[in-house]
Amino acid sequence: MMFSGRTMAHVRRKLHDVFVSNASPIAKEALKRIGALYDIEREIRGQSPEDRQIVREERSKPLLACFKKWLEEQKAMLPRKSPLGIAIRYALTRWAALTLYITDGTVEIDNNAAERAIRIIALGRKNYQFAGSDTGGESAAAIYSLIQTCKLNSVNPEAYLADILARMQNYPVNQIQDLLPWNWKPVYSS
Repeated sequence: MMFSGRTMAHVRRKLHDVFVSNASPIAKEALKRIGALYDIEREIRGQSPEDRQIVREERSKPLLACFKKWLEEQKAMLPRKSPLGIAIRYALTRWAALTLYITDGTVEIDNNAAERAIRIIALGRKNYQFAGSDTGGESAAAIYSLIQTCKLNSVNPEAYLADILARMQNYPVNQIQDLLPWNWKPVYSS
């Protein structure tokens, strides 16, 4: 899946912060409109990219057009440097990136899944300076990628690694794809 660079989640966060700080009815309405877009995404999660794009074109695109017009109207009435004005300008200046997901069923409305997946890397950044060498860093990156791939495929990384490390020494090279996380079937011994 692809992710757009600037996402609706960033816009939503900025508007949510304004709402929390001063209970702005404009921010509340913007959050409600964004929520309607996320409701559609929840309904189509797991469908094919083609089907997602069709639903987005039919249902999300008109909501986004109304939302943009509404944002432009609000922007005209707000002080430029106000927190709400800044949040609305942030959304409008990134509109093309925010709406990319409408025309491509492989693009997500936000990149929260990717951000969650790499969070562990960002949290451990200082520790990774001590990988020992470039090769050690590359090995660590491969292991982290494998662990995240397991998680994305609902595979227990610890069970997966224990199983494939025990099996791959004698595993036929031409069947190694069977050991990839999305193809893996554990072998239980009694």
